[in-house]
Amino acid sequence: MSTTMSTTTTTATATATSTATSTATATATATKVTPTDAGSPTKATTLATTGTLTPSPAATADTAPSGHEASPLFRPARLGALRLKNRLVMAPMTRNRAGATGVPEPIMATYYAQRASAGLIIAEAATPNAVGATYPHIPAIYDDAHVAGWRRVTEAVREAGGQMFLQLQHGGRVGHPGTSGHHPLAPSPVPLPDTVFTPSGHQEAVVPQEMTEAQIASTVADFAAAARRAVDAGFAGVEVHSANGYLLHQFLSGATNRRTDGYGGSVAHRIRFTVEVVRAVAEAIGPERVGVRIAPGVTANGMSEDDVDAVYPALLDALRDLGLAYLHVVFADPDQPLFHTLRAAWPGTLIANPALPWPGPLPADGGRGAGERLLAAGADLVSLGRSFLANPDLVARMRIGAPLNPIRDAHLMYVGGETGYTDYPTLT
Repeated sequence: MSTTMSTTTTTATATATSTATSTATATATATKVTPTDAGSPTKATTLATTGTLTPSPAATADTAPSGHEASPLFRPARLGALRLKNRLVMAPMTRNRAGATGVPEPIMATYYAQRASAGLIIAEAATPNAVGATYPHIPAIYDDAHVAGWRRVTEAVREAGGQMFLQLQHGGRVGHPGTSGHHPLAPSPVPLPDTVFTPSGHQEAVVPQEMTEAQIASTVADFAAAARRAVDAGFAGVEVHSANGYLLHQFLSGATNRRTDGYGGSVAHRIRFTVEVVRAVAEAIGPERVGVRIAPGVTANGMSEDDVDAVYPALLDALRDLGLAYLHVVFADPDQPLFHTLRAAWPGTLIANPALPWPGPLPADGGRGAGERLLAAGADLVSLGRSFLANPDLVARMRIGAPLNPIRDAHLMYVGGETGYTDYPTLT
């Protein structure tokens, strides 16, 4: 068996997340991938031309804070042209609060602005086309109404002092005609081994249609167009979602990709679609505005991978010279050799999403200790999902060691409204 990352948690990017969605398989809730934490040198940093974080003289002052505030998580960093006030990233987490057509609702602007103290917010997964929709009430980014809705969100976050990327996600086989009005597309006709949540409740997954090469090309173009729209909407950049069992991840795995053409079979062929999408997006908006998310060995949405030690180094080798903003690794575990392999192979900024307990409660520190371990192991930034979800003022709480709010699991996904979304209390 190839070395894999820990898969003890699950993300919602339907993205919850950007949890973010943030993600391991949620078998008890039938493909409901819920928000989790699957959405760093110890010196503060300045940016090298490749996007790599490098030591900054400002970070070496003798007046460094003590106690909780001394954590490297609270030291500033740079990401491309962005100055990050800390190294905590809010992971993308699907929360199902968009309108029926994918237009972000005003409540989403409130939700994200409340969490603007994060160094960077990666907004929940937005679909680049109609057929890529996963669940009801997920946001989209393929028409002018979507852009206008997202612009309200980015403006609110900027006014609150925050900065945002948008995750771009195509569901592939994780979708249903009852939700999108389209038959799902995938690398091969291999159905999701469970049900899919739709507007009428959980439905049996349908056998997806195998994508033609023309459909692959048009999907690549849709990702590039969505990235341009995201920038128009005010996002600083986008994250290409190649993780957690969605379309790009489906192409990477031999279990879901059984093609015999130039997009299947060998490792070089299976990574091709992700590489083409990332290159097209980078060409559309500039590589310094583009991140990519991976989840080696994560079993969300019925995924199975038995050659991660071959696939992911090859993928990084194909992407490493593009000058991308960052690589985002889900369920990063510094005790696993694969994490160190990926860190050594990636020349730029690496965002690590720690492998926190799932199911069950978060650690009392919300993942702070796990994040600090990842920084010490070579990560540049740390993404957290559920901790940000339940604590709009997570950064302030972590700085002083204040208790964290408990998560109200019943309101994570599919329910809508402000309860369990914008009504979590902050410190007084």
